[in-house]
Amino acid sequence: MPASLRYTKEPHKETYSEIIDVRSSSEFAEDCIPGAINLPVLNDAERAKVGTIYKQLSPFQARKIGAALVSKNISQHLEEHFVNKEKDYQPLIYCWRGGQRSASLATVLSQIGWRVTLLEGGYKTYRSYVRQELDFLPVRLNYKILCGLTGSGKTHILEKMRQKGFQILDLEALANHRGSLLGEEWHGKVSPQPTQKYFDSKLLQALKSFNYHKTVWVESESSKIGEIHLPSSLWKKMKQSSCVEIQLPLDARIEYLLAEYPHLINNPEILKAKLEKLKSNCGWKKISQWYRMIDNQDWTLFVKDILQSHYDPTYRKSMQLNFNQVEKVVCLNDLSSSSIDNCLDSLMPSFAGIT
Repeated sequence: MPASLRYTKEPHKETYSEIIDVRSSSEFAEDCIPGAINLPVLNDAERAKVGTIYKQLSPFQARKIGAALVSKNISQHLEEHFVNKEKDYQPLIYCWRGGQRSASLATVLSQIGWRVTLLEGGYKTYRSYVRQELDFLPVRLNYKILCGLTGSGKTHILEKMRQKGFQILDLEALANHRGSLLGEEWHGKVSPQPTQKYFDSKLLQALKSFNYHKTVWVESESSKIGEIHLPSSLWKKMKQSSCVEIQLPLDARIEYLLAEYPHLINNPEILKAKLEKLKSNCGWKKISQWYRMIDNQDWTLFVKDILQSHYDPTYRKSMQLNFNQVEKVVCLNDLSSSSIDNCLDSLMPSFAGIT
């Protein structure tokens, strides 16, 4: 027996068997509701074809051709994706504005007998919800900022903190970038950052997972990580938060960075091209010196010099401006497991529990 379609503007308040995004793959890649799967009823090429006919020929012809394409694609999804779904299957379906694309699939599934919910307003309703939540949700949480000069192992320490039960907001992982000029992630090749919209979605998902009564630890970042901008509400609250500063000897920082950035050592021309962007800050004389160190493979000397000449002064200036409320300094000899464990043991009683 056919089931009646249901509608919602607040999908986050319910649980569904599956969330289905029927937009094209390019729309889906830009952003989606976390956990959604992509079952396009029109792919990118088909969508462009229908749009062109709509504008250049007639809306009526476009609707006929579009209906044929949508029917073909829905038939394929029924045969490949829905064939083994049980009677209690209850999906949420959305498209761009909650219009014909989502309604087409929803109508067919409801006629089969499944209880289908449509997101009113589609992705635009969801995106509006994300923007609104990111305006006020970051302010409700209590943060502790982990500070330290470049190479102090802040990201590494944060992961160890996560394993010990601290609440961690890893902004660099969400942004897929380490936050500096040389901070692009590398997995055989440059790993692209998410879109700003998808970062926002992942950030909101992370924030909503936290216990609001416990401290959230986050690394001292700028308001921009690579090409990704932090919400102003989060950035403002981070700057108002107290800090724990990690201090690590220069030699240990150099050793850590050489281990963390082998892709730049193995691709010196890429490294040189990135360093060229510092010419307005450091001047060609200094960049030429770095080029010679790279050519001579004097990697320890290069890392030491770029830290002392550029990164350390820049970071100290940023700290004074944005993260100057240091309430505890933790000195480590190295980033060994035992050293970090001792550090975290000293932080646990004061900073891991209920605030």
